[in-house]
Amino acid sequence: MSPVQLAAALAAVVLVASVVSVELGVTVALLELTLGVVAGNAFHLHTQDWLDFVAKFASIVLTFLAGMEVDPSYMRRRLEASLGIGVVSFVGPFVVASLVAYFVLDWSTRASLITGTALSTTSLAVVYAVLVERGLTDTGAGKLLMSATFVTDLCTALALSAIFIKPNLWFPAFLVVSLALILVLPRLAPWFFGRYGDRVIEPEIKLVFACLLLLMVLADASNGHAVLPAFVLGLVMSRHYAEHREEQKRLRVVAFAFLTPFFFLKGGLNVSLGAVVRNLGLLAILLVGKMLPKLAFIYPLAHRADRRHGTFITLLMSTGLTFGTISSLYGLNAGIIDKTQFSLLVTVVVLSAVVPTAIAERWFLPDAERERRIDRRLAYAESEEFV
Repeated sequence: MSPVQLAAALAAVVLVASVVSVELGVTVALLELTLGVVAGNAFHLHTQDWLDFVAKFASIVLTFLAGMEVDPSYMRRRLEASLGIGVVSFVGPFVVASLVAYFVLDWSTRASLITGTALSTTSLAVVYAVLVERGLTDTGAGKLLMSATFVTDLCTALALSAIFIKPNLWFPAFLVVSLALILVLPRLAPWFFGRYGDRVIEPEIKLVFACLLLLMVLADASNGHAVLPAFVLGLVMSRHYAEHREEQKRLRVVAFAFLTPFFFLKGGLNVSLGAVVRNLGLLAILLVGKMLPKLAFIYPLAHRADRRHGTFITLLMSTGLTFGTISSLYGLNAGIIDKTQFSLLVTVVVLSAVVPTAIAERWFLPDAERERRIDRRLAYAESEEFV
């Protein structure tokens, strides 16, 4: 299939997913993932270089947008809860899934560690997509989710880098440029956006994209990851975008209209149903190895941090996609796992993105307006107590 034919086919799938999402009230990311699996296996669609690039760039843009939504003052105020939930969300599945792969499935040590890394993740992309679509990004539950998810993915990235990836001579340049962008962009943005912003050609969006692409180039050259500096870059830009909501809205529109659908579709295309059907027992074991420790370790802390929405937080913290796929793909390309193991891991990652999110939205979704009213009352009570 030619690139144009694949693009046209995927565009049709994206349109169907959007229409069904509106009609059924289901987050479009879940439908894009599911339809990606169906289209890939029913019509034998396979990813191509252009799709790999767009999906990779989309994951970085989503991460930047997610960082942009985090309230730094809230994160500092709820640091203990964010760290607690985020760390156990990583440690529990990493340890359990690694041990299950090694002792139960008899996989090699390195393959078991890849399994633990891939299944320890929480999908920042899925969490952010749900919060945006449901209007929960500025609520207490949404802010806690974003903060805790960042901690989990930070732990996963550090584990992947420490255990497997060997940085090269480009790595110091990657760190220096990342730090420079994090320090300079928030200071440059007010002047640049004021001078060149609010135009149909959108120079401010192009500036952000240029910075993110630079991070991707250096990350690839250094064997690093652009996801974490992209999140921190979004975090330090959060105050600017809080003061310029229209700019934030336009950036969201570009991302959700064009970029993110291809990211979620590609996640579905990676799933080989044939390999999965032949190994359903292994799939079930791996899925339990991820979900059970996630639910068991996160819920007590989530319930203590937010009694009304502990279950909702736990379910979304149990999702996986971005770093789970990255870790699995690294293991495949490095010869640590084979194609069957890769298909099983990616299927578990996709299932963990779809099933917990569907349950959370169907039965435990907070009412956004009610949450905002409660947050305002709590903030007012705290200010009165302080006075």
